[in-house]
Order: sequence, then structure tokens, then C-alpha cells
Amino acid sequence: MTLSRAARLAGVSRSELQRRIRRAELTTFEGEVAAHDLLRLYPSLSLEHEGALEQVREIVDNARPRLKPEPAALPDARILLERAHDLSAALAREIEAGEAARGLIEQVAERIAALSASDPATLPTALAALGHWLAEARTALPANETPEERPTPTRTLAARVRLIPSGHSFLVEGEESLLEAAVHAGIHLEHGCASGNCGGCKARLVSGETRQIRPHDYSIGERERRLGYLLTCAHTALTDLTLEVGEARSSAELPLQRIRVSVRRVETLGPTLRALQIQTPRNQLLRFMAGQRARLAPPDEPSSELPIASCPCDGRNLRFLIRAADEALARALFDDRLGPGQRLDLEGPYGDFVLDESATDEALFVACGDGIAPIRSLIEQAVAIDAIPRYHLYWETGAPEGHHLAHWARALGDALDDFTYTLLEATPADRLATRILDEHPPHQHQSLYLAGPKITVSTLEQALRAGGVSAERIRIEALRAD
Repeated sequence: MTLSRAARLAGVSRSELQRRIRRAELTTFEGEVAAHDLLRLYPSLSLEHEGALEQVREIVDNARPRLKPEPAALPDARILLERAHDLSAALAREIEAGEAARGLIEQVAERIAALSASDPATLPTALAALGHWLAEARTALPANETPEERPTPTRTLAARVRLIPSGHSFLVEGEESLLEAAVHAGIHLEHGCASGNCGGCKARLVSGETRQIRPHDYSIGERERRLGYLLTCAHTALTDLTLEVGEARSSAELPLQRIRVSVRRVETLGPTLRALQIQTPRNQLLRFMAGQRARLAPPDEPSSELPIASCPCDGRNLRFLIRAADEALARALFDDRLGPGQRLDLEGPYGDFVLDESATDEALFVACGDGIAPIRSLIEQAVAIDAIPRYHLYWETGAPEGHHLAHWARALGDALDDFTYTLLEATPADRLATRILDEHPPHQHQSLYLAGPKITVSTLEQALRAGGVSAERIRIEALRAD
């Protein structure tokens, strides 16, 4: 079962289970824990409602976006052998430290017994001598590894990849490619097609071993091959790696791309709102950060700049929410002249309404009306990288289609302990700010993301700042008011 479901059944927080995993009290494989391991730690919990387990599994599968769903696979045997060797060595060190500590405890017991028979007048001096001896004896004990340094079974099936020069790192599990693992971890490695055709994901292997898991058409020259260059989309890790690779660390570092895309699906959400799903060619994924925008247009017509309402972990299948308006794209869509298979021109990404990676405690996402589009992208990215401890969604709207993504919010709320949400009818910005401040008092590790019509989010920002929220903690995406 998933970690969130296990925490819910055990009546503890997900962070508590993660602490137990770091202490090797609980093992996990592919992000899930075994029921018998959970019962060993929490014997009083009940697993009677097995139907609920399957329901939550389905919810999480739908809520957590994936670049390319694939069946889980065991890693190369060399990874398993290396991890088993590390665990064996760590166990030997722990046994040695435990035996030394046990011997010290026995000596302390003997010395305390001798003190009980000593002259009371000399007791202070004897205690001081005991304290001095104990301090020296403790120094001589084998040094204990910290939980972060200690190998645990949770690492057995994963290889760690460290990037230079950024210093970022991520885990590669099973047979996923280096690029897929990085994208799932929210790391924006340079790439283009993700299918081995363009060479945009080329990186240099500094240390460690890799294995090619799929063929690629792009040819790496003999000189570059000798220097360790490889395609991250076509290789996986056999051992822990160090890679020298280009990485976008801000929205400004992403290249502007122009792609001819095709319409996959059009969904009517209300009388004036439709959802448009498009797909890029296999050899040309859109690199973007959650919360950014793209320009879409029918060929040879003016474009509309729209927030991307999907997660960057899938740069090929993109979703947009389009409101009826006097623009070429909206007219074509609402006149039913735009359907599956038809072509559109895409340009992007644009904007800097992106996740603040320095946030360490709480994120509040506030969507006003159609602001749910970029907010959804941000939340799905936060869920995918699992880097924010707690997050809450406020969504107020007075549009005729109402909360058309309520099922999506409920699915996340049911599946994840750290996600909560509040759905509101049309609410004045000042009243919304008052509610947010009452329910989530400002603090220095809090981040707020506001998206909606310009007048609404500007008024909301002013009210929040007047209530004590620091301007540096607020990020705004002002949408055009139709």
C-alpha cells in the first residue's frame, strides 16, 4: 500500500513513517510498504476494508502524474550486490558498536557497585573520577553513523545520481531512465525529444556505471564516448553516479520553443469553458516549469497566451482551459471548428509563476475563477516531487460551471494526508484574505501562490500583506479578465 494510505490506517503522519523508514524500522519498495511490515509496527490497526485499499491506490495513480507509466522492474544485479554489500558492512559496524557499548555498560555497573561500598567522605572525588573515566571511555567507542549516512534497505533498489555543477541529487529506481527519474524528482535537465533522436539530453558520466536501456538514433562521436558522454533518456544507473549535465534552475533558463502540436481531445466543461488537450510530436517535448504559460494558435492566425493546466512531468500531453472570447483560438473551439487531429502552433514557455523550492513548511494555493489552471499545474508538480510538507488549496469561483475540478481535489485529499482544500462560491477578495489569515497565520516559511483575474489577485495580495504576510512569500499570476 502507499505511504499515505499506510499512515492513515496506522493513525500517524506520513512524516512519522518516513522517520521510521530512515531508521530502517520499516522498508519500502517503489514508494509502497507491505501490510505485514505495517502490522508488525502497529499490531492494533485493522485491514478489514480491503476495498478501500484498492480505491486509494486508484486515486493515487490518477493523482500522481507520471512521465511514462511502466511496470515496475528490478534493477541490475550489480546494484543489488553493491547495496547488499553496503548493508552487510553497516550491520557489522553496528554489531561492533553495540558490543562495545554493552561492555562499557557492564564496566559502569561494576564501578557504581564499588562506589556503594566506599567511604561517603570520598564519594564526591570518586564520582568525579568516574565521570572523567566515562568521558574517555565513550570517546574510545566506535563512532555511530547518522541516520542519513547509514545505508538502509530502502536504498537497496535505488541508485543515487549526483549532478554537477548544481549539486542536486535524485534516485533512480527499477528500469527508469536517468531523464525520467530526474523529471519525476522535479529536476529540469536539458533535453529535447526524450526519445533518443535529438541529443539534447547529452550528459557526461564522471563516475559510476550505467546501462543503455533503449536504442537511440542520435550518434555520439568516438571522442565524446571516450570522455563519458551519454544520453540520459536512453540510460539507467547501475551504481551511484555523478553526472556533469546542463540544468535549468529558473524559468529564465528554459529555452523558448516552437512546436507544431495536434489536438487530442476537447471537453465541454460549461457553456463558456472548454478543456483542450494537445500532444506534441514524440521527438519534441515541451520543457516548462509548473505554473508557466504557452501561446497557442491555429496556423497563420493570432495566438492566445494561456496557463498550462498540467504537470511538467509529461511534456508531451498538455492541457489548457479556454474561456469563450473574441480570439482566434476560442472562436475556433466554440464554433466546433477545432477537433482531434487538427494542428495548432505552440510557443513557450512564458512566465515565472513557479514553485519556490526554498519553502520548507507550508504552501497555500489560492485560485480565483480560472486561476485554477496554473494552480493545478503547481499542485500536481508539488505532489510529483513530494517536496512540500503541507499544502492547502482555496478555490473560489462564481462561474456557471462551478468547481469543475472538484473531483480532482477530492481525489488528492483522499489519497494524501498533507493536502487539504476549501471550495468556495464567489467570495470578495478581502473576505477571502481574512479567512486565509485566520486559518493559516503568516510565518516565515510559508509560501502563497495567487492566480486569477488581475484586479482580484491584486486586491487579495494587498489584504494579505496588510494582515502580516511578507511580500517575498507571495507569488502572483494575473490572468486577463474576459
